[in-house]
Amino acid sequence: MIHRTASGRAVARHGWVQAVAVVLAGLAAMLVVAALGLWAAGATDLPDDAYPRVVVAAVVTAVGGSVELSGNAGALARTQAGLTVIPLSVTLTGALVIAAGFLRPLRHRAVAGAGELAGWAARIAVLWLLALTGLALTARQTFSVDLGRGVLAEIGELFEAAPTVGFTTDVPPTVLFGLLWLAGVLALALLVSRGAPLPGRLLRFQESVRPAAYAVVALLLACVALAAVVALVVAATRGHPAQTFAVILLGLPNLAWLALTVGLGATWHGRVDGPFGLPVPRVLNEVLRTPDVSTLNLRTLAEHDGRVWWLVWVAAVLVLAAGFLMAARSPARARLWQHALHMAVALALAVLMICLLGRVSAHYGLSLLGISDLGGGLSGELYLRPDVWSAVGLAALWGLVAGFLGGLLARPVRRRGEVGTRQG
Repeated sequence: MIHRTASGRAVARHGWVQAVAVVLAGLAAMLVVAALGLWAAGATDLPDDAYPRVVVAAVVTAVGGSVELSGNAGALARTQAGLTVIPLSVTLTGALVIAAGFLRPLRHRAVAGAGELAGWAARIAVLWLLALTGLALTARQTFSVDLGRGVLAEIGELFEAAPTVGFTTDVPPTVLFGLLWLAGVLALALLVSRGAPLPGRLLRFQESVRPAAYAVVALLLACVALAAVVALVVAATRGHPAQTFAVILLGLPNLAWLALTVGLGATWHGRVDGPFGLPVPRVLNEVLRTPDVSTLNLRTLAEHDGRVWWLVWVAAVLVLAAGFLMAARSPARARLWQHALHMAVALALAVLMICLLGRVSAHYGLSLLGISDLGGGLSGELYLRPDVWSAVGLAALWGLVAGFLGGLLARPVRRRGEVGTRQG
């Protein structure tokens, strides 16, 4: 709705109805993606009608919420469990929908007051807070653990120790991180969109920040799109379509952005032990499933499959394209060293985000009478962690080169600024 003041200046008034629509659309999109992904992964077979609550838990973790695992197996038994993973397909879906809804009333305007933007964001944040609190209180469930057959089952029956494992949401951290996630999405939406208005005091920053932010976001989305194409081809040619669609709908950005950082030269460390099944490329599973902590980088992956060197070329093409896109959207007066610096900072921040969001940690253990995992296959560990600062440093170097070369390539197609001011 538009209200015109006496001075004739148009001021957009974004009410609660529009804010409700934004929040509901974002949550609905996330719930649908999470539900379809977990359905493809077989979560509908979980006991005690837990599927809906697991879907809610997936959405909670997708926005940075904290889900705690707990176990109980009677007085003579003990269970231990923990899980830290963000389903980034769900996260990305919610971010895109909420960002689009936030920007929609602001389009076709050059300037907006800080109070107006803050009020519009605050309405969305209040409703998001209420919705997130409701989800956090709903995401809790307890499962019975099937001991199967053998010695472990007989001991459990003898001592009437029925192991269970459940999850619950720690509400305060969930609300806090969920609000921080929303703030990040709204701020990034304003940075990326060329058509979104900014307060007058911030207009001087848009020429240096917006092109780089837009280019890096486009790079990350291109990685996900390329990974989706590869996944669909694999599903069509090698079978296991349900597993592939589960990966696409739950964790495709996790794999796509991991591949991007590896292509840039980053190193990750991880291990897979026990019954955990990884719906990931075979070479990745082979590198991680070792007795000791594994190093995951181009060299170790190439020892299992030489085709991984293509990751370097794909990363180079995508990063150079991002550098060109940034330069093409920048003013013509921007110098090459400025392109290089802006791209280096933007790419380094993007890789830092990937390193923080792409960590995975999961473990489960069961013991009776102090004897661990008598039956085998009921305990295990999975984790994946990056060398953060080396990855960020390499990303900055790639950004410097890509920004410089992108600036050179974009000179003939520059659309903004004075032609006569182009300088090196």
